[in-house]
Amino acid sequence: MQLAEELERSLAAEPSYFRAQLLREDLARLRKLRELAGTCADRAAYEDVARALGWTQGDARTAELAHVLAPLFDAVYAYEHGEASDAIEARISEAWVALTRERLERLVGCLATRPPPPPS
Repeated sequence: MQLAEELERSLAAEPSYFRAQLLREDLARLRKLRELAGTCADRAAYEDVARALGWTQGDARTAELAHVLAPLFDAVYAYEHGEASDAIEARISEAWVALTRERLERLVGCLATRPPPPPS
């Protein structure tokens, strides 16, 4: 999977201990997600277990990420069930970028001292 290879390359070159730790955690989640997709015969069971992989601290806010996790779960499941292709790799990458963006927005929102501006 290209995303896993990309994360591994980033980890190998990352000088920051903190960022390296975050990359290790993301790689572990991605590996576990792939393992679950390959071993769960039932797609619904796969998605239930996949939601509990620690996408947010203690999974307390993971429900808020459901709209970006679903495409990732779907693409990884397709990849692990024999649909590996450039199109699936692109779906995985796009879903990962969306997830990363959304998680960062949640984190920044938690750390903000002011409420976010209303959407434009």
